[in-house]
Amino acid sequence: MPAATSRYVPQAALALAGAIILVTVALAMMVELKVRPLYDPARLGIAMSVMEALLALTLLLALGIGVLLTRALAAPPAGAAPAPSPAAAESAATTSSSEDVSAMMGTFSRILGRIEEQGNEINDFARRLTTAYNDLEQSSTQLKEYSFKDEVTGLYNRRFFSIRLDEEVSRYRRFNHAVSVVLVDLDGFKAVNDELGHAAGDDSLRDMAEILTRFSRGINVICRYGGDEFAVLLVETSKAGARLYADRIRQVLSRHRFGHGRRLTASFGIASLPEDVPPTAEEIMRAADEALYAAKRAGKNRVSVFEDVAPAARQTGRFS
Repeated sequence: MPAATSRYVPQAALALAGAIILVTVALAMMVELKVRPLYDPARLGIAMSVMEALLALTLLLALGIGVLLTRALAAPPAGAAPAPSPAAAESAATTSSSEDVSAMMGTFSRILGRIEEQGNEINDFARRLTTAYNDLEQSSTQLKEYSFKDEVTGLYNRRFFSIRLDEEVSRYRRFNHAVSVVLVDLDGFKAVNDELGHAAGDDSLRDMAEILTRFSRGINVICRYGGDEFAVLLVETSKAGARLYADRIRQVLSRHRFGHGRRLTASFGIASLPEDVPPTAEEIMRAADEALYAAKRAGKNRVSVFEDVAPAARQTGRFS
């Protein structure tokens, strides 16, 4: 019986050490499953490295505790008295084993309690990390949107228009899909600004933006190109379709009542691919600009297409 008892003590110690290691490994796996999906190397590289180091340290500590428990419970105490009689040894071993088991269970319960607390902390960390990610993504989206929007009209700005125009020109090169650009310039806008003030001028720009948006398809890109000039990128639209669009906007604008009580008209310049110019963003914008100024020179409040002014433009050397 003493031999069996002596074997029981290290076995119990090993069982406790094994349980501690298993629970610690379970904790590490829980951290991995909870936090790893949220890992973004660009944002949390340092934080994630620290967390992984802490997990490795926890595992090493668990192994160390297991080894120490095994040695402490298996080794006889220093200066122990000679072995008692078999009956006394059996009685003492039974009592000692019960106390050891109780102590081990208490230790194990405390470890489990601490692990549960750490698990709750990790769950809370994961929730806060998810919330922080969502807030960051929302802020990034808002900042990107603000960087592409005109403050006065709420339309896209010239920067965004240039990006989209490059994309559509590239699409034309690949698939030969028609694309047109319409430049719009308000006639007499400077007089409104000078005589009625910039607030009235801003209201006029907002009214014009609302008209352009209302009579445009969702896939078209409308921007305030600068001052009182607007640019419209007509996706999958031929020159004939662009002319119909510009004429419709011109007629609507001529009947529109602005808040300041004055009438405003607009001049339109149109250029299209593939008819007018080589397929580059710079060339199509230059052609639309030339057509716009031809409409201005011809008396304003009209639509001009580049093919009508191309011969004169080529004679002046602006297009070759």
